[in-house]
Amino acid sequence: MPSTVQTRTAAPLLAAGLLLVALGCESPKQPGASARPGAPASTPRAAPAAIPGLGPEMREQIPEETAQAVVVTGESEDSSQSAVVLYERDPVKGWKSVSAPWPAHNALKGWTDDHWAGDRRSPVGVFGLTDAGGRLEDPGTKLPYHESDEFNAEGNGFLGEPLEGSFDYVVAINYNRESGTSPLDRTRPMGRSRGGGVWIHVDHRGPTQACVSLTLDRMRELLLWLDPGKEPVVVMGDAATLAR
Repeated sequence: MPSTVQTRTAAPLLAAGLLLVALGCESPKQPGASARPGAPASTPRAAPAAIPGLGPEMREQIPEETAQAVVVTGESEDSSQSAVVLYERDPVKGWKSVSAPWPAHNALKGWTDDHWAGDRRSPVGVFGLTDAGGRLEDPGTKLPYHESDEFNAEGNGFLGEPLEGSFDYVVAINYNRESGTSPLDRTRPMGRSRGGGVWIHVDHRGPTQACVSLTLDRMRELLLWLDPGKEPVVVMGDAATLAR
């Protein structure tokens, strides 16, 4: 039989415990304890996927509303060889490639982040893609398309290759130009000395002056894929610069 001292001590402790439970002030759970025994631990949501090969400087230049990106990656700063991959952005999952790498050409002397007319380098950066055109009939692109015989390429390229047909399809790169106009428009907001007329156009199997070039069938695919409602851009430069 318990002593009088033990009985008197236990009564206040029991009363205090009942009061704590009533007020919801139960003692803290041990670390790692689950609110519901047997309930699975929640899995943290994965961060949206980024475009491979792009460093923070280039990623920050892509507008938040953009959901299509044409990524042109040059082999090196001084190379005229590059590869093009198309990407689309899901608002939750992030960026995902929707094409295999396509072989491409860029300017004869490679790339620069300070482009000037006649330097024979392609400008590095992120530029809008809002307007298209060509000598051939519109293949069905959603972009505004200007069909004209003025998209006429004559002469030979740097390797002696014929340039004929190079402008059968073009997509204007919004470097030093007014968006919403024909690729043939010669307005140069930064002045003519900073170059212009930089396009994605049909490949002539050699380096370009400043443009990016793809085979005829890839140009057609690109035109059919681009959607102005997704605010498409081109992200272009040599691999080392894009990774900054």
